[in-house]
Amino acid sequence: MTQNADSPPLPPTRRPRTAPLGERPTLTDAQRVALEAYADTVVPGRKRHPDDVAIAGVDDTPGAVECGALDVLTDPATGIEDGVGGMADLLDQRAVTWATARELPDPVGRFADLGYTDRRRLVAELTDPEEPEKDLWFLVALFATMAYDSAPHLETADALDPAVTPASGLRAMGFFPPVDGRWAFDRGGYGRPLARLRAGTDDHGDPR
Repeated sequence: MTQNADSPPLPPTRRPRTAPLGERPTLTDAQRVALEAYADTVVPGRKRHPDDVAIAGVDDTPGAVECGALDVLTDPATGIEDGVGGMADLLDQRAVTWATARELPDPVGRFADLGYTDRRRLVAELTDPEEPEKDLWFLVALFATMAYDSAPHLETADALDPAVTPASGLRAMGFFPPVDGRWAFDRGGYGRPLARLRAGTDDHGDPR
C-alpha cells in the first residue's frame, strides 16, 4: 500500500518479536513448594489435601496457588521464567538464614517450614524498600496476585466457568459473566455510575 503526501498517516503496525518466547522451566519439587508457599503468603488459601506443606491453610477459600500462581510464574510471557527456579532456591536460603538469626524453636530447612506468621514477616522484609533484592520479590508477589485477581493465564470465560476452572479468584471477588454482552459488574465500581448516558445514544453510549 502506498501513501502520498496528502494522505493521513497510516496507523502503526505491531512490530514482530525480536526473540521467540521460551519454554516453561522444569522445576524440582522443592522449587515448586517454595514458590507455592510464597504465593500462598501473598494471597492465602485453603489446603489442597491434609499433607499440603506449601499452603499454610489460614483461609478456607481458594488462594493464589489454587488459582494458578505457578502457571503464571512459569509462563514465558512474564520474561522471568528462566529465573524462577533460582528464585525458589534463594527463597529457601533466605528462610534458613532468617530463622537461624531468630533462633526459632522448630528446625527450618526451607521457606515452607515456617509458620504462616513467620512467612509473612519474612516476605515483609524481602519486599521492604531497603531490601536490595526487593524488585525480585515484588515480581513474584505481583504474578501470584495476578493469578488470583485477573487470571492472565486463562480465557476470561474459562476463569468464570466452574466446570472449567474450579478455583477462581475472579468469581470469589464477585466478577460475573457478561450481561447484555458486556463484561462488567452489575453496579458502579465507585458505588455510583461515573457518567450518565448522553441523549441520542444507545445503552452502550454509541450514537443512535
